[in-house]
Amino acid sequence: MGVTKTANFTDAQNELAVMLKALAHPARIAIIEHLIKANECIGSDLVDLLGLAQPTISQHLRELKDVGIIKGKIEGTSMCYCINDQTWSKYRTLLASFFVEVNCDDSCC
Repeated sequence: MGVTKTANFTDAQNELAVMLKALAHPARIAIIEHLIKANECIGSDLVDLLGLAQPTISQHLRELKDVGIIKGKIEGTSMCYCINDQTWSKYRTLLASFFVEVNCDDSCC
Protein backbone atom coordinates (compact mmCIF):
# COMPACT_ATOMS: atom_id res chain seq x y z
CA MET A 1 0.00 0.00 0.00
CA GLY A 2 1.17 3.50 -0.75
CA VAL A 3 1.78 6.17 1.81
CA THR A 4 -0.87 8.88 2.04
CA LYS A 5 0.68 12.19 1.06
CA THR A 6 -1.18 14.42 3.48
CA ALA A 7 1.40 17.18 2.95
CA ASN A 8 -0.10 17.66 -0.53
CA PHE A 9 -3.35 18.90 1.02
CA THR A 10 -4.40 21.82 3.19
CA ASP A 11 -4.81 21.51 6.94
CA ALA A 12 -8.57 21.95 6.50
CA GLN A 13 -8.73 19.15 3.89
CA ASN A 14 -6.76 16.80 6.12
CA GLU A 15 -8.83 17.66 9.19
CA LEU A 16 -12.09 17.14 7.30
CA ALA A 17 -10.87 13.77 5.98
CA VAL A 18 -9.87 12.58 9.46
CA MET A 19 -13.22 13.66 10.91
CA LEU A 20 -15.22 12.03 8.12
CA LYS A 21 -13.22 8.81 8.47
CA ALA A 22 -14.15 8.72 12.16
CA LEU A 23 -17.82 9.16 11.22
CA ALA A 24 -17.70 6.56 8.44
CA HIS A 25 -19.40 3.76 10.34
CA PRO A 26 -23.12 3.40 11.07
CA ALA A 27 -22.47 2.40 14.70
CA ARG A 28 -20.59 5.65 15.28
CA ILE A 29 -23.39 7.65 13.69
CA ALA A 30 -25.86 5.84 15.99
CA ILE A 31 -23.68 6.58 19.02
CA ILE A 32 -23.53 10.28 18.13
CA GLU A 33 -27.29 10.45 17.49
CA HIS A 34 -27.93 8.83 20.86
CA LEU A 35 -25.56 11.21 22.65
CA ILE A 36 -27.23 14.20 21.02
CA LYS A 37 -30.66 13.02 22.23
CA ALA A 38 -29.60 11.78 25.68
CA ASN A 39 -26.96 14.48 26.32
CA GLU A 40 -24.71 11.87 27.97
CA CYS A 41 -24.49 8.12 28.24
CA ILE A 42 -22.61 5.39 30.09
CA GLY A 43 -20.58 3.37 27.59
CA SER A 44 -22.03 0.04 28.70
CA ASP A 45 -25.58 1.30 27.99
CA LEU A 46 -24.65 1.45 24.30
CA VAL A 47 -24.16 -2.33 24.27
CA ASP A 48 -27.88 -2.89 24.82
CA LEU A 49 -28.88 0.03 22.64
CA LEU A 50 -26.86 -1.02 19.59
CA GLY A 51 -26.68 -4.77 20.13
CA LEU A 52 -22.91 -4.83 19.71
CA ALA A 53 -20.27 -6.42 21.94
CA GLN A 54 -18.62 -4.30 24.64
CA PRO A 55 -15.17 -4.39 22.96
CA THR A 56 -16.74 -3.25 19.67
CA ILE A 57 -18.52 -0.36 21.40
CA SER A 58 -15.28 0.57 23.16
CA GLN A 59 -13.41 0.69 19.86
CA HIS A 60 -16.07 2.92 18.27
CA LEU A 61 -16.03 5.23 21.30
CA ARG A 62 -12.23 5.41 21.14
CA GLU A 63 -12.34 6.39 17.44
CA LEU A 64 -14.81 9.19 18.20
CA LYS A 65 -12.85 10.31 21.23
CA ASP A 66 -9.53 10.31 19.33
CA VAL A 67 -10.84 12.95 16.90
CA GLY A 68 -12.46 14.91 19.71
CA ILE A 69 -16.09 14.46 18.69
CA ILE A 70 -16.93 13.03 22.09
CA LYS A 71 -15.40 13.34 25.52
CA GLY A 72 -15.70 11.14 28.58
CA LYS A 73 -15.40 11.23 32.33
CA ILE A 74 -15.15 8.48 34.89
CA GLU A 75 -18.22 8.01 37.08
CA GLY A 76 -17.53 5.32 39.66
CA THR A 77 -16.58 2.21 37.70
CA SER A 78 -18.11 3.45 34.45
CA MET A 79 -17.20 5.91 31.74
CA CYS A 80 -19.77 8.57 30.84
CA TYR A 81 -19.62 10.08 27.35
CA CYS A 82 -21.04 13.25 25.79
CA ILE A 83 -20.57 15.37 22.68
CA ASN A 84 -17.55 17.70 22.86
CA ASP A 85 -19.35 20.93 22.00
CA GLN A 86 -16.21 22.86 20.97
CA THR A 87 -15.12 20.19 18.48
CA TRP A 88 -18.69 19.65 17.33
CA SER A 89 -19.03 23.35 16.52
CA LYS A 90 -15.71 23.37 14.64
CA TYR A 91 -16.70 20.30 12.58
CA ARG A 92 -20.12 21.77 11.80
CA THR A 93 -18.35 24.81 10.35
CA LEU A 94 -15.93 22.64 8.36
CA LEU A 95 -18.79 20.60 6.89
CA ALA A 96 -20.83 23.69 6.09
CA SER A 97 -17.90 25.18 4.20
CA PHE A 98 -17.46 21.91 2.29
CA PHE A 99 -21.12 21.34 1.37
CA VAL A 100 -21.56 24.54 -0.58
CA GLU A 101 -24.31 25.20 -3.09
CA VAL A 102 -23.41 23.95 -6.57
CA ASN A 103 -24.89 25.25 -9.78
CA CYS A 104 -24.92 22.50 -12.37
CA ASP A 105 -27.46 22.53 -15.16
CA ASP A 106 -28.84 19.45 -16.92
CA SER A 107 -26.06 19.52 -19.54
CA CYS A 108 -23.49 18.83 -16.86
CA CYS A 109 -22.04 15.28 -17.10
